[in-house]
Amino acid sequence: MPVFRDDDPLNVRLELESVPSGSPASVVARQLVQLLTDGELAPGSRLPSERLLAERLGVGRSAVREALAALEILGIVHVRPGSGTYLQGGTSDLLPTTLSWGLMLAADRTRELLEVRSSLECTAAVLATQHATDEELDRLTHYLEQQAANLDDPEAFIDADIRFHVQIARSARNEVLADLLQSMRSLLRVWVDRGVRTRESTEAAYEEHRRVLEAMRTRDPAATEAAMGSHMATASARIRAVEAGAVSD
Repeated sequence: MPVFRDDDPLNVRLELESVPSGSPASVVARQLVQLLTDGELAPGSRLPSERLLAERLGVGRSAVREALAALEILGIVHVRPGSGTYLQGGTSDLLPTTLSWGLMLAADRTRELLEVRSSLECTAAVLATQHATDEELDRLTHYLEQQAANLDDPEAFIDADIRFHVQIARSARNEVLADLLQSMRSLLRVWVDRGVRTRESTEAAYEEHRRVLEAMRTRDPAATEAAMGSHMATASARIRAVEAGAVSD
């Protein structure tokens, strides 16, 4: 197992497995996340150079560069031009982000992500039915009206759609649940956006949301859970259809 020199700024063991030839940068990022969360790095630690990482992983520097760029976007590392790449925070701070990144790296886990999201959305809807104020229900009505007004404008519709779901999560009065749902939405965002691009799909999503809100206004948790479950089933089907089409292209 390779070890850094004593004068290396990290002075830790680099426990990385070689990446199979031709693997995407996401696999490199997965390995780097493992390095960053092994508990040996202090906040502010400088990472090995791109050259050294590429040598240890057996990949080209371009793959390492792309992986580091992705990790910087996620807030895991910070690149200082002319100086190097540094760990942004402590390992405990990284856990929520790396959990999301680990899920995102596995493209074949979309089905599993959809299952988790569906369960969380149903739980949030049930809790929101019990805890939402009349003002919050009115806010949901506003977002629903925005959807109805933008059935032919996918971008505006999606924005109102997201706000609708975010409000439900907030009304659930459970910050952990809201954070988990935000992670799920972020990971699935590209597929969700592509799945709501036609008048037929926006009309279907609108009607599903309308039934959810109608159930919430009756303060009937069981009815709300059924309505959200139905929405998640059809929404997940739309996402899987889009993903399947992208894979076959």
